[in-house]
This record gives sequence, C-alpha cells and structure tokens, in this order.
Amino acid sequence: MADFHQEPLITTLHGLYEAFDKASYLDELERRLEQHARHQNISLLLPSLYSEIGNVGVLDHILEQIKGVRYLSNIVVALGGASEERQFRQAQEYFGRLETEHRDVQVVWVEGPRLQKLLGELAERGGTAFGVQGKGQSVWVALGYLFARDDGGVIALHDCDIVTYDRTLLGRLIEPVVNPNNHFQFCKGYYARISPTERALKGRVTRLFVVPFVETLSKIMRQLGHGGLERFFQYHSAFKYALAGEFCFTADLARRLNVAYDWGLEVATLSQVYDQLTTRQIAQIDLAPNYEHKHQELSPEDTERGLHRMVVDIAKFYLTYMRSHGVPLDDAFVDMILHSYYQTALKYVRKYSYDADVNTLAFDLYGEEFAVSHFRGFLWDAWEQSRGPQEAKLIPSWNRVAYSFPEIYDRLLHAVERDNGRA
Repeated sequence: MADFHQEPLITTLHGLYEAFDKASYLDELERRLEQHARHQNISLLLPSLYSEIGNVGVLDHILEQIKGVRYLSNIVVALGGASEERQFRQAQEYFGRLETEHRDVQVVWVEGPRLQKLLGELAERGGTAFGVQGKGQSVWVALGYLFARDDGGVIALHDCDIVTYDRTLLGRLIEPVVNPNNHFQFCKGYYARISPTERALKGRVTRLFVVPFVETLSKIMRQLGHGGLERFFQYHSAFKYALAGEFCFTADLARRLNVAYDWGLEVATLSQVYDQLTTRQIAQIDLAPNYEHKHQELSPEDTERGLHRMVVDIAKFYLTYMRSHGVPLDDAFVDMILHSYYQTALKYVRKYSYDADVNTLAFDLYGEEFAVSHFRGFLWDAWEQSRGPQEAKLIPSWNRVAYSFPEIYDRLLHAVERDNGRA
C-alpha cells in the first residue's frame, strides 16, 4: 500500500488505487484519457532494439496490452540495432499490429542509410555532435520525426523490456500531463524493483549509487555555501527512481530539451527539465506495485560495459555539471567526494537490509557492500575520463536545430519516408 509522503520540491502521485478494485480503476482512467484525447494528440514513443523483438514473452505482452488502448493518436517506434533492411522490414511487420483505423504506427529506422546520412550532414554543417547510436540518439530522432509531422500535444516514453507491463502503467504515466486541470508539463515514473523469482531487491545503481551520491553532493554543496547547487541536488533527491526510463512531457517542453546520448540520459533529462520548468510543473507517479526488466552485470574490469559504464556516465554528468556551475574540482576534492559517498552508501545498505528483512526478502549484505566498493572505484574512473575541457554528451534541442537549419523537418521526413520505402 502506498504512503502519502510529499517531497518539498515536486509533487508525488501515489498508487492509492491499489486499495480498491483495479479493473474498475483502469476503466475509469482510460475513460478520462479518451476524453482528454479528443482535445489533444497523445503520442507514445517506444525506443526498441531489434533484438527485443525476439523477446517473445516480454515485448509480445507489451504490444498486446497497448493494442487495447484507444486514446493514443499515434505510436512511433525508434528502432535501433537493425543493421540490415531485412531486419527493419521484419520490425515494421511486427509493430504494425498496433495500427488501427484511428491510430498511426511508424517505425523509424535509426540506422537507416538516408537518416544516418542526414545526421552526418547535420554534424558537418553544425560543427557539433549529434550523438552515437544508442537509446539517447534514438529518442532524439523519434522526437524530431513527431515534430516534423506536427504531431504535438503530449508524448509518453517507456522501454520495451518491461516484464511486468500492463495498461495501467501507460495510463498513469500519461494522465497527469494530459489532464487539463493539472499544470504538469513533465511526469516521471517510479516503482519498486523486486525480483519475483529471487525475492530480492534490485535496482542497484539507483539504490546504491545515485541516491547516496546525490545526497552526498547536496550535503557538500551546503557546506561550501553553493546554495544553487544544493537545491539542484535536492531536486534530484526528490525523485524516488531517478533512473526510471518512463516519463511523459508536453511536446512544447520536448522541443526545448537537449538529449544525452549515453547512460546519463535519465539524469540529464531531469536536469534539463529543472532548467526549463518551475518545480510546480513537475510530478512523479507510482506506476506499478512492482517493476521487472533485464539486469546488467557489474562488469568491474570493463568501463565500457554493464553497471560500470552506467555509473561512470552518470557520475561524469554530475561532475561536469558541478564544474560548469563554478565548483573547481581536483584530485583531492574528488577523493573526498568518493569517500564521503562510500560512507553514505554503507548507511543505505544497512537500511536496505532492515527493509528486506521485515519483508522476508533475500538480502546479500556482502554483495551489496561489494557493489558499493566497486561504485566508489567507478567514481574515480569517471573523474579521470572527465578531466580537461569535457562537456556533457548532449544532442542539441530540436528548437535549436530547427533555428539553425530551417529545412531540417522536411529533410527528416523525407529521409524517414525514403528509408521506409514510401518515397
């Protein structure tokens, strides 16, 4: 059962419906969404890897759930990892089952030759990076395609590897932003991460790294008198699951956001939203009683894989953000940060152990402390990679791109249509 706790900076929308009949709740939720959809478009953006199409028990179930939804005006699939046209055609057919008389479905082939040529031309003309292939670039391209079609309104985004997916999750993600009685322009999802098979806590990077690291930075900024940065880190601390891949925003906001193209995508998005909105326009919502998806390996020896790369990219974003906002970093300062983080994280490990124990969950105390120890080392890897004139790995907002290249939307539409064989 959800609590009632509200964070000081942002609004938290709890899962109070869980105390009542869930079927009737879903009926009422979707009825309201269908009413809202009469007045503005609601789009769903699905970043998907080609390899996920073979995940029959997961993605098939997600699509079956979405098929029954009537309030979506269009669905855009940002397909990555399809190196051959044969794979793209297979994905088109696979996702085509979502199309209805009142709902358009488009698969954007991110590795498509015309689209990649256009991205290369943009980088050449603008003298700036437009990312590398991955979730961030896929999301950015798909957003541009929606804007090129002038499909404004509200845009929801979630991953395609959610084992515990149902229609309630999608409806709850969208409702706070699309509801005209609210003032929210951005809504972030959160949830518990418990493995039903292992009966154990998951979400290690959020629990053991992001939460204690951001708390540590907030405390250090307060001690140093950096009030603006203290508030920034308090804002990040307000999110119950900062790394959740599910969020919903207005198209107007989406046009103004730079998009990170590494594992810092989620925390960079929160930071961009912080710069663009007042906190009263930002909400987080409990999407599901539990959430399960694929898990990454720790990968302690390889900075380019698994949780190692994830932690490094996230830490690099925060370290770069501090430097760009007037905090000079050197070896001694970063050494202090990582040791302060380590002590804070160990306190969290003990709290998680109590939580697991009272809920009769399995809890590997040694394994949790072992992960924290590695995360401390990964922090130093992040510092070494971010030395010098490094900037956050951000793709420029679509507003900025359209200002510099007024023809970009026409060119983007043409490239996507050509890669789809429609022109």
